[in-house]
Amino acid sequence: MATPLPRRVSFGSFLKELQELWGEIGQDEMERDRMILQLEEDCLNVYMNKVNQTRRQKADMLQALSIGEADIKKILSALGECDSFARSEKLGGTLIEQLANIEPVLKDLRQRRDERIDEFKAVQLQIVRLQAEFSGTIDHGDPAAPLIDESNLSLKWLGELKAQLNDLQMEKNLRLEKIDTQIKCISDMCNMMSVDLKKALYDVHPSYAESGRSKSISISNSTLERLAGKVNALNREKKQRLRKLQDLGSTLVELWNLMDTPVDEQRCFDHVTSLIKVSPNILMPQGCLAHDLIDKVEIEVKRLNHLKAHKMKELVFKKMTELEEIYENAHMDIDSESECRALNDLIDSGTVDLSELLTGMDNRITEAREHALSKKDILEKVEKWTLASEEETWLDEYERDQNRYTAGRGAHKNLKRAEKARMLVSKIPCKLYAFELQSKFHFTALLENLNAKVKAWEKEKGTPFMFNKAS
Repeated sequence: MATPLPRRVSFGSFLKELQELWGEIGQDEMERDRMILQLEEDCLNVYMNKVNQTRRQKADMLQALSIGEADIKKILSALGECDSFARSEKLGGTLIEQLANIEPVLKDLRQRRDERIDEFKAVQLQIVRLQAEFSGTIDHGDPAAPLIDESNLSLKWLGELKAQLNDLQMEKNLRLEKIDTQIKCISDMCNMMSVDLKKALYDVHPSYAESGRSKSISISNSTLERLAGKVNALNREKKQRLRKLQDLGSTLVELWNLMDTPVDEQRCFDHVTSLIKVSPNILMPQGCLAHDLIDKVEIEVKRLNHLKAHKMKELVFKKMTELEEIYENAHMDIDSESECRALNDLIDSGTVDLSELLTGMDNRITEAREHALSKKDILEKVEKWTLASEEETWLDEYERDQNRYTAGRGAHKNLKRAEKARMLVSKIPCKLYAFELQSKFHFTALLENLNAKVKAWEKEKGTPFMFNKAS
């Protein structure tokens, strides 16, 4: 059942009732007038207070409307949408209606602003973090949250920040790819040289030595410089080791060929000789450039060099013997004892290249042979003259022998020799009968001719023509 509305009582009915009560009480007229005047003044004050209150309410509403419109304008300006909302005077309606229209718009805009701020924070935080990763300051802790400029929250500025973030992310990806490539390169070189990979990576940055990618690795500028430096250092070391091993391998092949080393012994170092012509830029087998392997090859080269020195020494003295024989056959003088002693001292000193020394001996042998060959014609004539002189002397003694025809042992041999001697002597000009190298007589004209040939030879060769004592 509905509650009945209270009966409305007018101001006049109250005044009429009040007059009646005053009459019954006996209130005087002056007092009545004074109290009525007071009542009127009290009522006026009530109305005035109500009006003032209402005025303040209107002012508050106008202020709220103004603030709301200013907030809307500010937010729209920050969002870059200044022209998307009409002012209140264009909307029409009472202040309450205008406020009612503004409130949902303002609420929506504030929500959009807060969402845009969060988006800016997320993008700028990623930018700051990536910049910290590039500079290396992130190693000292996460960067502080960036301050957002709420006066500029436009999509254009957000797009520019996102583009900047995209560039930074691409730069990070490129750095990660480069790091992966360089770490792979370091791994390959460490594998070839038997170097501790984990230590090599730790020297660059501790994060590189950790297995897996559960924790982010350093991509700072300084770390990338150290990584590139490590790659260059290992690459130089690899090239130096390869060059050294190639030199050792080439030396091994030369020594093997020189000393006819069996193939079975050579196979032990196939992994070394296979690298002689290898480019330093290709991938090589594991451990092929290890220090212990190079040391092993160096020891083998030293062993072969020692063996080579011993054999070369034997060969040098063999050549010296050959040279002595050539000098002796050509009736040339050589102080073999002094030369052998000098060669021995020179070889033992280790200051001479035995291959060069051997080549020098070969050259001396060739020169000695040419020297001997140039004396051959003269020596043959001297030998013939010497033989003829000996036969002539024997024949003279034989003919003076009174018992030369006496039969006896060997007499027939003497007769045959005498016949040969007469034939040989008959071929020598009569003046040659005086020729004897050991006699006191002068040479004949033919011997003078021989002397002329000797002098011509000496002039050509620039050295005296020597005969040994036997000649």
